[in-house]
Amino acid sequence: VQLQASGGGLVQPGGSLRLSCKASGSTFNINSMGWYRRAPGKQRELVATMPRGGRPNYVDSVKGRFTISRDSVKNTVDLQMSSLLPEDTAVYYCNIKGVIVATLRPFDSWGQGTLVTVSS
Repeated sequence: VQLQASGGGLVQPGGSLRLSCKASGSTFNINSMGWYRRAPGKQRELVATMPRGGRPNYVDSVKGRFTISRDSVKNTVDLQMSSLLPEDTAVYYCNIKGVIVATLRPFDSWGQGTLVTVSS
């Protein structure tokens, strides 16, 4: 399963961006979808996840500012980011975990990363 992320860029503090990630490839069932980020000099951290049939989970630093959503028909997961702060600057990665229908083998796929820079 391949993931293609898009939507990063440069935005001023207080601004908004929407990241999108599309999954393609073999027919699959999704168990969870999420976004992670790696800021300069820091380890990768979980930003938001959406388990199948469950409620979204967010890291405390983005609660109330970021919203994760999915489109099961289009196989996309989006991250709407508002009230962006300089500390949100990072490379953002989408992640999807699931099972390939034909083989029943699990997969854990990552997008290529998209850079978000929050700066005036």
